Amino acid sequence: MEILSYEIEINAEPEKVWSVLWGDITYKQWTSAFAKGSFYQGTLEEGSIVKFFDPNNNGMYSRVEVNIPNQEMKFLHLGEIYAGIEVPQDWGNPTETFILEENEEGTLLKGEIQTREEFKAFFEEKFPKALEIIKHLSENQL
Repeated sequence: MEILSYEIEINAEPEKVWSVLWGDITYKQWTSAFAKGSFYQGTLEEGSIVKFFDPNNNGMYSRVEVNIPNQEMKFLHLGEIYAGIEVPQDWGNPTETFILEENEEGTLLKGEIQTREEFKAFFEEKFPKALEIIKHLSENQL
């Protein structure tokens, strides 16, 4: 498992960045960096299962490990979904974490992914693009 870390300075308060991250419409906008038409189903309460889908209803399911509003969201990825069927995976403990730190400029958004080597190039290309979209949305939407 490899840990990949990304961060971006956003000129907006943490509450605004949080709403962009997890709001239904804005989530679809920033995750288009990974796959156009992405969406999630489920609640973001700690311990709940969330399903992340592409437009073909394939994707993955994860457990919310941490949800501290306006500060941190952490997912443990459990398996993949193919044609609506959940397929558990033995990935180890792949996590995806978003940390928001308030500062004088606004918010430092940090993203950390524990992933297998085979997915590193994908995240190295896509994650910075997603952060740029989050920044744009946070700084320019009412």
